Amino acid sequence: MDLKQVHNVYFIGVGGIGMSALARYFKFINKNVAGYDKTETPLTKDLQNLGITIHYEDDKKNIATEYLDASKTLIVYTPAVPTSHEEYQYFLNNGFAIKKRSEVLGLITKDTFCFAVAGTHGKTTTSSILAHLLKETGTPITAFLGGISEDFNSNFLLEGVDYSVVEADEFDRSFLQLSPNVSCITSMDADHLDIYGTEKELQNSFNDFAKRLKPNGKLFVRNGLPINGITYGIEDDSDFCIRNLKIEHGAYIFDLGTPDTLITGVTFNKPGRHNLLNGLVAFAMAIQAGSPADRLARALGTFKGVQRRFSYQIKNKNLIYIDDYAHHPTEINAVNNAVYEMHPNKKVVAVFQPHLFSRTKDFVEDFAESLSKFDSILLLDIYPAREKPIHGVTSEWLLGKIKNPNKKLINKTNILSEIKEQNPEVLVTMGAGDIGLEVQKIKKELQDAD
Repeated sequence: MDLKQVHNVYFIGVGGIGMSALARYFKFINKNVAGYDKTETPLTKDLQNLGITIHYEDDKKNIATEYLDASKTLIVYTPAVPTSHEEYQYFLNNGFAIKKRSEVLGLITKDTFCFAVAGTHGKTTTSSILAHLLKETGTPITAFLGGISEDFNSNFLLEGVDYSVVEADEFDRSFLQLSPNVSCITSMDADHLDIYGTEKELQNSFNDFAKRLKPNGKLFVRNGLPINGITYGIEDDSDFCIRNLKIEHGAYIFDLGTPDTLITGVTFNKPGRHNLLNGLVAFAMAIQAGSPADRLARALGTFKGVQRRFSYQIKNKNLIYIDDYAHHPTEINAVNNAVYEMHPNKKVVAVFQPHLFSRTKDFVEDFAESLSKFDSILLLDIYPAREKPIHGVTSEWLLGKIKNPNKKLINKTNILSEIKEQNPEVLVTMGAGDIGLEVQKIKKELQDAD
């Protein structure tokens, strides 16, 4: 398909974080853009402010006439939309070009020097750091991010079209639509077992992704993963390695070893060794664009972060409030380690909203173990997203498995009073569902009470 011949782009599920980045791209290159989403959110409001028409009722009559011309319109949809969706069915039955977001990303990036970031955790932070490093060193890039970068205040960056940065999403094997020049795999933990069935099948998919590299392409892998590539790690024998790591004034200070050189006194301000590894592989990838290593190392120190990725909402002597997207036991462990490393000897209260019935069922014992490590746990109901309930899989079931007496099942209507009753020194909210919409309310209430 030749995107140059497309005049109109219509999105089904335009408010998703990845879909909205694509919508911004097509708007930037002067295509007509419109779409549907189930509910209005800050993301859809931002798109509407750009002049993108969005409606929230699944009905063909809401679609402007120009988007009903199959010869000039591309339909982009997210797999989260059910196939029974009325608008989707209309386009499907009337000869429209219909593509998943991942297919469109593949079309956009195929003629660029493409950086693709894969992994069950860390994709958004790593790709955001990579985009920041390349921007700071003057590389002409287009970046499609899975979160709102605090450096650009957007999930989309357009500085040129020679290079591209994309997240390579393993969900429903979407990343197999990409053909990158440089890629990385940050992690391969079991996840999306509703799609893959087994952890082995998930790993097979990552191996298939590794084979998608263009000729002479380079693959970076976290040291210890069962896949061949250029390795990166902390205080080990990796090709790219962080050494002499210490913490000063809430920041990491370290030496960065590459196959060619050693850069001393590098600073990185995002807490958590998982984030430090994300920064390291972003640095290693950025070198492949020809950027000077010393300039990239300095740029690591100016990375601000990504919204909902260990984001400090309040940081004063009386209260620390951190919000994070963590929705998998490995991610919860990473948040826990970062919190206690940066804020030792403080009472940490965690509010967690499980995401998906299937994920809760598949990893219930691991979730219980991860959550038990906090001083106190407030547990919300499971956010269903695209799923129907599974009999017996509830937050109450998960709560019963948490081996920590300081635990309680709460609901969103009384979340503020429950938090205040706990009197935390450090508060952490976690989850990939609509808990993110509560963050500003919690922040305001706690600031007003201070």
